Amino acid sequence: MESQSRKSSTLRTLSGIWNGTLGSSSDSIAGVDRKHNTRPKHVRSSSTKIYPIKTEMNGSSPQGSTLSSPVVSPSSRSITETKSSPPLHAPIARSSTSLEGGIGKRVSSKFAKYLSQTDDAWGLSNVITPKSLCKSARSSTPTSSGRSVFPRGGQDPTYSRTMPSFSRASSCQSTPRSVEVEIAEANAHISRIKKFIRILDAPVVDLNALRTLAWNGIPAQLRPIVWKYLLGYLPCNASRRDSTLQRKRDEYLSAKDANFRTGSDLSVLDQSIWRQIVLDVPRTNPFIPLYQNPVTQRILERILYVWASRHPASGYVQGISDLVTPFFQVFLFEYTDDNEPMTYDVSLFDEPTLNNIEADSYWCLSKLLDGIQDNYIHAQPGIHRQINNLRELTLRIDEPLVAHLQAEGVDFMQFSFRWMNCLLMRELSITNIIRMWDTYLAEGTQGFSEFHLYVCAAFLVKWSIGLQQMEFQDILMFLQSIPTDSWTVSDIEVLLSEAFLWKSLYSGAGAHLRR
Repeated sequence: MESQSRKSSTLRTLSGIWNGTLGSSSDSIAGVDRKHNTRPKHVRSSSTKIYPIKTEMNGSSPQGSTLSSPVVSPSSRSITETKSSPPLHAPIARSSTSLEGGIGKRVSSKFAKYLSQTDDAWGLSNVITPKSLCKSARSSTPTSSGRSVFPRGGQDPTYSRTMPSFSRASSCQSTPRSVEVEIAEANAHISRIKKFIRILDAPVVDLNALRTLAWNGIPAQLRPIVWKYLLGYLPCNASRRDSTLQRKRDEYLSAKDANFRTGSDLSVLDQSIWRQIVLDVPRTNPFIPLYQNPVTQRILERILYVWASRHPASGYVQGISDLVTPFFQVFLFEYTDDNEPMTYDVSLFDEPTLNNIEADSYWCLSKLLDGIQDNYIHAQPGIHRQINNLRELTLRIDEPLVAHLQAEGVDFMQFSFRWMNCLLMRELSITNIIRMWDTYLAEGTQGFSEFHLYVCAAFLVKWSIGLQQMEFQDILMFLQSIPTDSWTVSDIEVLLSEAFLWKSLYSGAGAHLRR
């Protein structure tokens, strides 16, 4: 007990010296030693020293860790013992903010750590270095379990407590940093927009440069025009853009009028196509107000019917109704003055504006489907080929997952057909799909076929650990309703990066897909 009391008293004195509350380290420590009557008269009070030593302890509490602790040299030591001791590096600074400074470097960090791990047990004040305080201010707040907000490596993780307020660290608080981060992000966004504008304002648009820049995402305000270039809807030559755009729009309006004259009888339409379209359109994005608007639904019905009537080899296939919605939403954004397009009332637009949005959506859908049309012709051979490739690719990436699916009797056709048919639009939000399509379009003509295959593989492997713990019924239920409601654009970008990795490894390497 006497030893413990002496240790506590000594540490309190050291803390006072460190923080400047005691005027003289020699007098204070000498006073402590005089209190315990252990100081030999032949030892000078000004020679009191501090040595960093290792103290081995067992257990998970602060006292049960391996600590680096400073110990006051006992004043009961003889002069001979003192002379044989190692060189001294006693702290002189009077403030805890100098712990990371140049004074007492050899023991300051150890002493700060020592006090941070023992203050609750021995009643000393907290000591937080400026460096660790800045890190802790940028970290998350303590959890309900009371885990410390100290950065990793700054404190023994087995010892948890809440960081106290520390007025001295006002310059390190999270608010100034968050403002700096926001400013940096805004500057980066503006710089990125300028790069796009520089390419788009050229007399001839450099598609290769535009694809490279668009791979990592396109600013929303520039996405409509960039998509039109990447799909080949607009010519790269600036002198022909306006005339080509107007000619294309007029061509679509003529095709629409030929099928949907004002007041005409819809019974003259091909009913096998029309009935399916009328059934599918209301079921497209049923929880988004924009797509439950009657004006929007009439526009989508006309786009889908005109496309099906002009492509008799495939006609209309369920799932195509999903593919037109990203185009409609992106081109709608051009005219909404930055309002949220998913809740916008399109009936407020005048007829010429709606005609432009409808025509642009039709032509871009046509450009997309031209690259994957074998997904929608009779027997849909393109989808079957992609599903087989997905199985082989997943086997190379995650063989245990494929083995488990086979053991449970789960066939890739049972869950991935929809992934290929609807391009994951039933699995992800339309906002995330639009971001994903930025990259698909940047990939060129193979974006919606080959690169989509690698995205599907990365998407499946992401759930591998959980799927390997499930049985047949649970696997199918999970894969039919994958929990991506909370996914953000950042999650999509991670998915795209993983897909790019797999593509880099396996694209064009047929031997890798053969066992």
